[in-house]
Amino acid sequence: MRLVAGVDSSTQSCKVLVVDSETGAVVREGRAPHPEGTEVDPEAWWEALQTAVTAAGGLADVEAIAVGGQQHGMVCLDAAGAVVRPALLWNDTRSAGAAADLTRELGGGQAWADAVGLVPVASFTNTKLRWLADHEPEHAARTAAVCLPHDWLSWKLLGSSDLADLVTDRGDASGTGYWSPITGDYRRDLLTLALGHDAVLPHVLGPSQSAGRITSGAVLGPGTGDNAASALGLDAGPGDVVVSIGTSGVACAVSEVPASDPTGLVAGFADATGRFLPLVATLNAARVLDSTARLLGVDHEGLSDLALSAPAGAGGAVLVPWFEGERTPDRPDATASLQGLTPASWTPPLVARAAVEGLLCSLADAVDALVAQGAEVRRVLLVGGGAASRAVRVIAPTVLGRPVHVPPPGEYVARGAARQAAWVLSGAAEPPTWELPETSVHEADALPGIRSRYAEARDRVLDRL
Repeated sequence: MRLVAGVDSSTQSCKVLVVDSETGAVVREGRAPHPEGTEVDPEAWWEALQTAVTAAGGLADVEAIAVGGQQHGMVCLDAAGAVVRPALLWNDTRSAGAAADLTRELGGGQAWADAVGLVPVASFTNTKLRWLADHEPEHAARTAAVCLPHDWLSWKLLGSSDLADLVTDRGDASGTGYWSPITGDYRRDLLTLALGHDAVLPHVLGPSQSAGRITSGAVLGPGTGDNAASALGLDAGPGDVVVSIGTSGVACAVSEVPASDPTGLVAGFADATGRFLPLVATLNAARVLDSTARLLGVDHEGLSDLALSAPAGAGGAVLVPWFEGERTPDRPDATASLQGLTPASWTPPLVARAAVEGLLCSLADAVDALVAQGAEVRRVLLVGGGAASRAVRVIAPTVLGRPVHVPPPGEYVARGAARQAAWVLSGAAEPPTWELPETSVHEADALPGIRSRYAEARDRVLDRL
């Protein structure tokens, strides 16, 4: 048995899977937490990775490894390879004003969509670089290289301090705002527009190209962003839409052609196989369930019991779940709003139902945006921590209007990274074929009234003070 490892360095934790390279069967695994917050010292990720690797039995017998990581996070390095300041994560919205400035300066959404397949929002790396240049010019001036969380961890695994050894892949590079999946090249003029000067950027490797060997001797794959890794782990192909309910909410579709949406709703990312991954992301997902369960004094199973005991439509109550502002639609200063209440609907079951339906309506809007960009939806795959909610699984088809396929709970980002590692190790033209666990299929009649009521409430929220 030849072993490979996949890493998922997410917002909240680091997971490591050691698997059989031929079958994908998990041999052992480990995990470690990440600190809270939207600004994190990258060293915390490195420490968590080392802890998770140790918990997974180490890498001495592992022949290849790859890292999947949270997208967009801004890691700035000086000329000696030292981290300039704590990384700003994808869910840090302080750069919303910078996003608006960059959009205007290049000539609007169409100009950005034509250039790099996306329109700046606060999540993307380029907006964080502009915030840095505007608010911490001394740090911007010291920045000699810019990379993403997975790039930095791959570099650390290589044991290098040479900026020339930084590597990335198409999937993660496509979320920066200065690499074009349309042309396959960096737009250094857009990097300069954001940061104020040029800088070293990671070399973009092909989907199965080796980045070298790490200190243990294992071959290192190019790695990728978490959404591309999840799609690879699920073996998603054209016609599949992956809806993920994690810290963020994501709907993405594997495509043979790049997307270019001047409205900014759909980001035209690349995937981890050489195809494309048009994607819609929201800031508010599984934490909506967490917050509602905490408010109602129940655990997640109790939240499902409450929600499923209430009628569809929650008696007219609607939760617009923008607790942390929102990325799609671009409302970084918005707040959550519970609307349509009457004395009869102000009950725990109806509030629980409104929370689940509101979360799913937000994701249904994301799927609609993909369809508007030409995505074909033959199958909806529902994954992420939120997919473990019984209420989410039961209610999802009524809101999404389609049957929903739910794979068994699993670390699909880490699985995708491991599959990439096995691909690099094999030298084959295509990734290995790993048998997927059987999905459960949830079907129900669509209830369009839930969506229309949500759409009415969505435009009536307050901005934060």
